[in-house]
Amino acid sequence: MLELCPNSLHRQKLYSQSDEDEEELERAVRAWPSQSSIVSGDEGLKERPASSASQASYAVNDRLQVLVKMFKERTERAKEKLIDPDDSDEDSPIASPARAATPPPVPPQPASPERDMEEQQQDKSRLCCKVTPPPWIQALLHYRFPASIDPFTNLVYVLWLFFVTLAWNWNVWMIPVRWAFPYQTPENIHLWLITDYLCDLIYILDILVFQTRLQFVRSGDIVFDKTDMRKNYMKTFRFKMDVISLVPLELLYFKTGINPLLRFPRLLKIMSFFEFNDRLEAILTKAYIYRVIRTTTYLLYCLHCNACLFYWFSAYGGLASTPWVYNGEGNNYIRCYYFAVKTLITIGGLPDPTTLFEIIFQLINYFVGVFAFSIMIGQMRDVVGAATAGKTHYRACMDGTVKYMASYRIPKDVQNRVKTWYNYTWQSQGMLDEQELLVQLPDKMRLDIAVDVNYDIVSKVSLFQGCDRQMIFDMLKSLRSVVYLPGDYVCKKGEVGREMYIIKAGEVQVVGGPDGKTVFVTLRSGSVFGEISLLAVGGGNRRTANVVAHGFANLFILDKKDLNEILVHYPESQKLLRKKARKMLNKDKKPPEPPKETAQVIPRRAETPKLLRATLEMAQQKTGLKGALAKIKEKTHKSSVSLQPSMSSSMFPVSPVSSLDPDLEADSLSPTSDCSTPLRPTSASHRGKTLFQGRDQEGGKRREKRKP
Repeated sequence: MLELCPNSLHRQKLYSQSDEDEEELERAVRAWPSQSSIVSGDEGLKERPASSASQASYAVNDRLQVLVKMFKERTERAKEKLIDPDDSDEDSPIASPARAATPPPVPPQPASPERDMEEQQQDKSRLCCKVTPPPWIQALLHYRFPASIDPFTNLVYVLWLFFVTLAWNWNVWMIPVRWAFPYQTPENIHLWLITDYLCDLIYILDILVFQTRLQFVRSGDIVFDKTDMRKNYMKTFRFKMDVISLVPLELLYFKTGINPLLRFPRLLKIMSFFEFNDRLEAILTKAYIYRVIRTTTYLLYCLHCNACLFYWFSAYGGLASTPWVYNGEGNNYIRCYYFAVKTLITIGGLPDPTTLFEIIFQLINYFVGVFAFSIMIGQMRDVVGAATAGKTHYRACMDGTVKYMASYRIPKDVQNRVKTWYNYTWQSQGMLDEQELLVQLPDKMRLDIAVDVNYDIVSKVSLFQGCDRQMIFDMLKSLRSVVYLPGDYVCKKGEVGREMYIIKAGEVQVVGGPDGKTVFVTLRSGSVFGEISLLAVGGGNRRTANVVAHGFANLFILDKKDLNEILVHYPESQKLLRKKARKMLNKDKKPPEPPKETAQVIPRRAETPKLLRATLEMAQQKTGLKGALAKIKEKTHKSSVSLQPSMSSSMFPVSPVSSLDPDLEADSLSPTSDCSTPLRPTSASHRGKTLFQGRDQEGGKRREKRKP
């Protein structure tokens, strides 16, 4: 019996799925009778005369009923939570006793002087932390060094190469100076050594940290793995040069003294210098300026080395020992540099060498000067030529056009407008035709450039909204830029439209009116016009207004031929565009006028006046033409029997004169009437006369019958 409660608890935990259910079960367990009550219950059972088995079954049934009741209560509480999750379990009635009250808070300990000091220090530290550091310090604190570096696009790597190049230039420029000139003394030797070892530290960091993290391409894939990047760097020739540049020849200082020439291997870090030049030129807008500065620096370095050699030779042979060597007056570096400039550039005015060594040194200076100076001049010419290649092309095009116009005697006003177009086009976009540059790029890169430049404008055109996105991308590649001068007609009313225009910069005006100068609307940058003419729906390929450039206007033009070639591959977009074009055309049209009466082949004749009718009747009675006309009528009737009534009725309409007499109406409606036989054309007056005569004859017959 005592083992029943733990087992029941175990079963309850199996059903419970959260800590909250476990707490509920603990409450229910606390609601059970205690172990003493269970024992007392067992004693009461012993008093019963039943067997021990029956007593045990009775106790088990009792406990099972309690468990079933508890499970039901838990299920009801779970349902209530699902229905109303805001209700708390404490509000619902629970059989278990309330939770024990929370213990009272621990009374504060008596303050001690040591604890007061600690709290004051913490307060001071909190006050210090409230001071916000500058943004660049925050950026440095939040910066995380990348696991891999893209050497072509990472600006941090370019900045690091700048520091490596500074360290390399320190060694390149200072090693000859410290070796030749007496600038390194025991008093300042520590400053020279600190700078040297700082440059060595930059070399080491470049090898261990940066070069081992550079991404590389293997079989067309960019490799990011640290192990592969490190192994790839160790296989390159650059790694060998970097390691040799750090050979510690400074250990020989202990034997030879501090000799700057022992740092000569540091110059082998030259590959970092060339890499920095390439990366810097790639990110500069006007890279030719840096090229000019770098080429000039090459020449200055040659003069620098020659000045160091000249001072070393003068000091080796003795200052002022001969008229040719340095006499030791003034600033030794400036004087020697001046001598090197005159020697390498062969300006002249130098003292003649006296000794064999001086003659050989001067000859070498002349040869090296001519060779180096010619190389510098040629390289400078290439740099300047590459920088001004675009302007040279512009000048050549403009000169050729001017020469052509002069040979054909073009009017001066036209020549001035052409020159103005050349000048403005060059100043505004730095080239005459943008397509000349874009045609060299791959199709994907041209698309990326076109999307960045033109997509925002084209996507706002209502005609192209809802079309295939790829169709719009293909259309962007076909746009071309054109510049219009002030007063130029972009399009004229009535001409066939073959282009759509997008305003890139400037303004255009829609003009019209009796004088053709009334401004209806002004279109600015980002506006589109002429898009309906591209589709030519319902005769809409004609321009409906004149569009004039208000000032200098730069427009994008989409040709109709290019659009048709694109729409062949996008039939759904083509249907949508045509549907939109029809709607836009119908919106601009006026409401239709009521239909007019259909014109007849023979117009209706006006009714015969009464006076003319009476006159005709009197003439028929006096002349006796009534019988002759009746005979003609009968002959005509016989000849018309063989003709089809439908054919004859479609030839001429029934004359309105027949409505004057009901007998004539019956004749006209019968299949043998005269209206079905007007095969020979007769004049209107003759037909009217014949009809009136027949009518008079019939009227006379009726009058004769009436007489007694």
